[in-house]
Amino acid sequence: MSHSPRIRTVVSCTTLVVALGAGATACGSGGQPLSAKPYDAAGQISFNSPTGGGKKVDPDKPLEITTEGDDGRITDVTATDATGRYVAGELAADGGRWHSTSPLAAGARYTVRVSTEDDDGAPGRKVVTFDTSTPKTKKRLKVTFGPQKGKYGVGQPVTAELSAPVKDKAARAVVERALRVDSTPAVEGAWHWVDDKTLHYRPKDYWPANSTVLAHSNLSGVKVAERLWGADVKPLKLTIGDRLIAVTDASSHSMTVYKNGKEINEIPVTTGKPGFETRNGVKVVLGKEYFVRMRGTSIGIAEGSSDSYDLPVYYATRVTWSGEYVHAAPWSVGEQGYANVSHGCTGMSTSDAEWFFDHVREGDIVKVVNSNGDTMDPFGNGFGDWNLGWKKWRTGSALLKGTPDGPSPADRARLRPESV
Repeated sequence: MSHSPRIRTVVSCTTLVVALGAGATACGSGGQPLSAKPYDAAGQISFNSPTGGGKKVDPDKPLEITTEGDDGRITDVTATDATGRYVAGELAADGGRWHSTSPLAAGARYTVRVSTEDDDGAPGRKVVTFDTSTPKTKKRLKVTFGPQKGKYGVGQPVTAELSAPVKDKAARAVVERALRVDSTPAVEGAWHWVDDKTLHYRPKDYWPANSTVLAHSNLSGVKVAERLWGADVKPLKLTIGDRLIAVTDASSHSMTVYKNGKEINEIPVTTGKPGFETRNGVKVVLGKEYFVRMRGTSIGIAEGSSDSYDLPVYYATRVTWSGEYVHAAPWSVGEQGYANVSHGCTGMSTSDAEWFFDHVREGDIVKVVNSNGDTMDPFGNGFGDWNLGWKKWRTGSALLKGTPDGPSPADRARLRPESV
């Protein structure tokens, strides 16, 4: 017996359902071989949106495919747009319903491939193509990846700055799912929502030395929230250099520098004295400034007091936005390696500071241990991202049902000296 489709249309107040035909039963009592040519499953399934006649699908609504009557079940559904983006979905255990779990893009063309089987196991197939409509009024959510394109150290996080706040957890999941970071070689990583407009991405461990990192987005045309749709996002490519990590031990007044796991230098240093202790923890190099004028008034020290200072500082490598540096401190060479006498920075001789300045780049790691100071904040004063353990970091992902726990980041455009 052949499969003869029968056409009917079902219309409800809330959705338009187009039945694309009807299924039929296979001949005989035995099952069909897997190599059997699939029959046209048009009459076996229904869509909850118009998919023909020039009508466009509303991207605000999820895509839903159901079986008609008792004519078998759906076995597989694949939905992609013209750029190759897949639509995530869920298939009911009984095969009676498939629905999308990720939003459709506006103004896009989709191809949906549905596989079915009838009660005798015969395979059915239907391919449907449709266009989605474009809302008349909508706001675009723009995303800017950071930092700028270039070469960085193994500790450099990828950042994503949003043009509008996204507070709703479901909306955050849409954004996060669309923002992708791939590395070669591949490593495990995750986004963390710092605040409503800022995300940071880092791997579980530091980036592999000499790797490549690509941040890109599938957000264009995707609905994020009511009247808020994703815009085109410019991709970002970073290259990662050697694994350079500098460890400063405040108790032994020394800095040990490692390159790809091997010690390459040990430098006598001085760190923050009592009341001005250097922050413990992992910091990421933010930039290098050959000359900085540092004033005690910038951190609240009264001019003319015993702790007041106003000094020209050279070979200054910045590790916090509030002004903590690794820099040349020729005035304290006698204490370097023996005592902590600075106002929070890590000081060393001019020649050692020049060597450090020449060997590090943005994204390299500076770690301080055994200081009596507070631990570096994860966010808001540079990149303290690595001070969160991996389990804690993952709780900041909307896809993992976590909630952000960091304060809003400080204005990173304000670069002022803090301490010497």
